[in-house]
Amino acid sequence: MASARSPSRGYDIIGDIHGCAHTLEHLLEQMGYRKINGIYQHRKRQAIFIGDIIDRGPRIREALHLVHDMVEHGSARIVMGNHEYNALGYCTRARPGSGKTFLREHNARHDRLIRETLEQFDHYPHEWNEFLEWFYDIPLFIEEEEFRAVHACWDERLIRQFLETQDSPCIDEDFLHASAAIESFAGQVMDTLLRGTDLPLPDGMSITGRDGYIRKFFRTKFWADDPRTYGDVVFQPDPLPEDVARRKLSEKERREILRYPRGERPVFVGHYWMEGEPAPLKPNVACLDYSAVKYGKLVAYRMDGEQELLPEKFVYVNVERPELSGSFQTEDSVAR
Repeated sequence: MASARSPSRGYDIIGDIHGCAHTLEHLLEQMGYRKINGIYQHRKRQAIFIGDIIDRGPRIREALHLVHDMVEHGSARIVMGNHEYNALGYCTRARPGSGKTFLREHNARHDRLIRETLEQFDHYPHEWNEFLEWFYDIPLFIEEEEFRAVHACWDERLIRQFLETQDSPCIDEDFLHASAAIESFAGQVMDTLLRGTDLPLPDGMSITGRDGYIRKFFRTKFWADDPRTYGDVVFQPDPLPEDVARRKLSEKERREILRYPRGERPVFVGHYWMEGEPAPLKPNVACLDYSAVKYGKLVAYRMDGEQELLPEKFVYVNVERPELSGSFQTEDSVAR
């Protein structure tokens, strides 16, 4: 995987794309990227994709080609999203004796999540197999002197242990197979870094999300400074029932909740389906997933080494009609 690094180079960190290739082209052009020999490039900046290029959207194949070509050329880098990881598991046969056919079960929910991707590659099976191989070259995280990037959660302890075992920020096929057991070290790495942290709902309670999926846990912030209640740490599109949100965290729960201190370098994530006006979650944490494929916003942050993130450096494209139509509204406070 090619990468380019220059002390004077700025970075444009881009949230979850989910097959919205036209929207991505519009955002790149808004930020001053131009196609040269068919590849989007910027003479002074590098794009960093936060993962989840595939699934759900109308132009998944086009989005993958665009991102892949930028990464191979060095005009972009990328971290793995949970959807790329899920695709590897879905398309990889389990080893004999495991009791499974595929690493990721082919059930109704998993079939639905990857359906658009497989349909759009139906006539291009060799391309899809090549992209699956490329997914192994995508690192789980990027760490620069000025910032960090990971799809869902920066867990310093897990990341350091992972680097000791893998000697690389990428996974291999053995690690993929090991991660199918969620209780294993590999399973915890992939679940935490690509899906985030969570807490169980109290007293056997469950909630039904907007997607119809029944959950017995809720996703939590990994950066809360001094949380006291469940409401202080919940971080997901579906709200907690009011009485649960007011429930006090136990001392054990408070000890176990991951903390990302204010003194650490800025970290960028995607994954969480944010809404509203893009802004930092705290001075050194930003989420860049604003539900583009659900006609929200495709968001980027223009990073130039600042250690306190600035609201005016978020750039985004509003997607108010189907991506298919190419109708967009943009906000670009810091176009270069």
